[in-house]
Amino acid sequence: MTAYANQVRAFVERYQAEVSPDGLLDPHAVAEWACKNGLYKPNLKTILDAIATDISQVFREEYRTDENGQRYRAKHAVRSKQGTKTMSLWADMDDERAPRDHFVRSFSQRRQQVVGDCFQLKTDVDVYNAKNAKQPPIQIVLDFTYDVEELQMPFKQPKAA
Repeated sequence: MTAYANQVRAFVERYQAEVSPDGLLDPHAVAEWACKNGLYKPNLKTILDAIATDISQVFREEYRTDENGQRYRAKHAVRSKQGTKTMSLWADMDDERAPRDHFVRSFSQRRQQVVGDCFQLKTDVDVYNAKNAKQPPIQIVLDFTYDVEELQMPFKQPKAA
C-alpha cells in the first residue's frame, strides 16, 4: 500500500469517526472535509491527474450513432506501462489516422475487464451464498449470448419500407 493510500485511509477513518454517524461515505464530502481540515493539500500533479481523469471520463461518455442507428462509443483507450508509470492513450473510431492495432488492443483490454467483473461478481455471490446458507442460493448466469443477441435484434431486422 502506498503512503498516499495510507494517508487517504487515515483521513477517511477520521471522517467516519467525526462526521459520518450512518457509515455512508460520499467521496466528495470526505475530500471537501479533508481539505477544510488541512488533512489534504493537493499539489500540481494531483490537480493534473484530476483534470486528466475528467478528460478520460468525457472521452468514455462520448457516443455517436451510425447509419444503422447503432449507438457506439467514439473513443477507446489502451492502457500500457512506460517504465513504472501506467498511461492511457485514446483514439477516436472515426479518425482514419488511428491505427487498427490500437482498437484490437483496446477491445481485448475491455473484454478482460468484463471477465474480471464477472469473476468478482461470481465470487461475491458465492461468498454471500456461503454466509447465508439457510436461504435459497442466489443464482447468477454469466453467459450473455442471448442478452447480447436480444439487444442487437432491432439492428438485425430488415427495415420497413
